[in-house]
Amino acid sequence: MKKKKIALILMLSALTIFLAGCGDFREPIYSDTEGFWSKFIVWPIVAFITMLKDVLGTYGWSIVAVTIIVRVILLPLIIQQANSSKAMRDIQPKMKALQEKYKSKDAVTQEKYREAIQQLFTENQVNPVAGCLPALVQMPIIIGLYHAISRMNATPEIELGTFLGFQLAEQSIVLAILAGVAQFVVLKTGPAMDNPQMKTMLYIMPFMIVGFGLFLPAAISLYWIIGNVIMLITNIFLYKPFAKEPVIVEEQKKNNRKKGGKRKK
Repeated sequence: MKKKKIALILMLSALTIFLAGCGDFREPIYSDTEGFWSKFIVWPIVAFITMLKDVLGTYGWSIVAVTIIVRVILLPLIIQQANSSKAMRDIQPKMKALQEKYKSKDAVTQEKYREAIQQLFTENQVNPVAGCLPALVQMPIIIGLYHAISRMNATPEIELGTFLGFQLAEQSIVLAILAGVAQFVVLKTGPAMDNPQMKTMLYIMPFMIVGFGLFLPAAISLYWIIGNVIMLITNIFLYKPFAKEPVIVEEQKKNNRKKGGKRKK
């Protein structure tokens, strides 16, 4: 479908932006550093972190503050993405029914299937691309913040110092593990994952975060921890993960009572 192609193009564009900044990942950063990514994404974030450091006293608290500010600014996009994902989940049974109805692979049947799916989206006011756009907008900002911290650590004139006893310029096993645990909790409390591949990521991603954290400066792990704590709070309000289980149990009880009633007849 055309919308899928558009989403793919946008994702590839975001990936291109990301890769453009990877080449300078361990290079120092200054106000006159050349390159679009460095000049217009990374350096402004570095300047903002430095400004807050002058106010808060340490780079550690500055990184915490900037991470919170960025996440709060992105909150409307995150809410939009959550609402879009929920709408898509709600119509999944109808989509599966249409797949079954138009399961024949001939051109005529597939055309009818596409028309039926489009009509379903229109009737339920669902835009499948709407869930991708917020993520694409977030990517340059979040990746830029990540790169800014890394390149600050590579800049001789910047001394990241300590945060709660942790040397931010050095690796920290403790912060790396905390970052991985925080990532697992965020994924666990997020939207339900029906796709087996997505469920696998639930367990792979935290280990990847811990692995990266063991080799990257502790400032990056601190950024991951704070970002994940904010996402956890967001998940609690958006997805109400701790209310899911009682609802499921209650529905199962109702279904069991219905089945029991049918057997008696």
